[in-house]
Amino acid sequence: MTDQVLELYWDSTYAVATTLMELYPQVDPESVGLHELADLVENLPGFQDDPSLVTEQILLDIQTVWYEETINL
Repeated sequence: MTDQVLELYWDSTYAVATTLMELYPQVDPESVGLHELADLVENLPGFQDDPSLVTEQILLDIQTVWYEETINL
């Protein structure tokens, strides 16, 4: 069995958020600024999208899902 890395894109909000949770369990999503969040996402394994396509709304959506999933643990 091989470990396949999930391909991630800016519009893969839930997949991006859950990957952030797995890789950064100690990070409070509310403490992450949007520029830092963009850097984190762009450096995720499997991230395939063009960094210039990100918008503030996309980052806010990712941060919101990350936060909501974290408090629901």
